[in-house]
Amino acid sequence: QVQLVESGGGSVQAGGSLRLSCAAYGYTYNIYCMGWFRQAPGKEREGVATIVTGGGSTYYADSVKGRFTISQDNAKNTLYLQMNSLKPEDTAMYYCAARYGFGCRWPPASADFGYWGQGTQVTVSS
Repeated sequence: QVQLVESGGGSVQAGGSLRLSCAAYGYTYNIYCMGWFRQAPGKEREGVATIVTGGGSTYYADSVKGRFTISQDNAKNTLYLQMNSLKPEDTAMYYCAARYGFGCRWPPASADFGYWGQGTQVTVSS
């Protein structure tokens, strides 16, 4: 079992930055892939970025490439999402997710991930 706890959301103006954190607790040894998803009101949940926890390969949605960076601190069992040059269309609830077992495909499917955080709200005003 793994528990994921996100933090770092908030309200910023367009062009600003935020860093989201996701602390993992419990049996983290077999986590192969972690990711950030987001869901805006009235829209489906979408994958924002994923990372292979062992090798560090990263994948990004086209809408965030060059602006967002996913990273991890294995010593702290913490996943990060650095978000720069934020746009109003980035407004959403952001979720951290973890997957046991091999595989970290792109685009990711929500069903691929068995563990989810509670979400943290990001609001970007114009």
